[in-house]
Amino acid sequence: MTTIATALITTDVPAAAFFARWADMATWPSWNTDTEWVRLDGPFETGATGALKPKGGPTTKFVITSLVPGREFTDVSLLLGAMLTFEHLVRTAADGLTEVRVRVTLAGPLAFFWRRVLGKGIADGLPADLTRLEAAARAAGVPA
Repeated sequence: MTTIATALITTDVPAAAFFARWADMATWPSWNTDTEWVRLDGPFETGATGALKPKGGPTTKFVITSLVPGREFTDVSLLLGAMLTFEHLVRTAADGLTEVRVRVTLAGPLAFFWRRVLGKGIADGLPADLTRLEAAARAAGVPA
């Protein structure tokens, strides 16, 4: 497994607001600018499947491999010969602020190829996506 990107922000926006944005996958294109659309086949839970369409790329299937509500979730996109994994973590720090961390990894026999194709774009875009996610979470507020 190779890490291709990480991003971290610290904010006063509550963790629940981030989780609400992540769970509403249809809204991802509003803050993830390289995503055309996302479809989740069922509820936001471990084992759920879906598909997404990156701008300029083919439709890609994914699965939510783990989910701890309000704290973390991991989704894995199934590429030809590789798995692209996004780990999403939120936690409340000792100072009461929220830390949001995203880590992207690649694994599999063709990971080297996909790193060349996708790696730089993901690494370059991830910090700005996280900043836009923070703005979307702030605007939406904490779910009831």
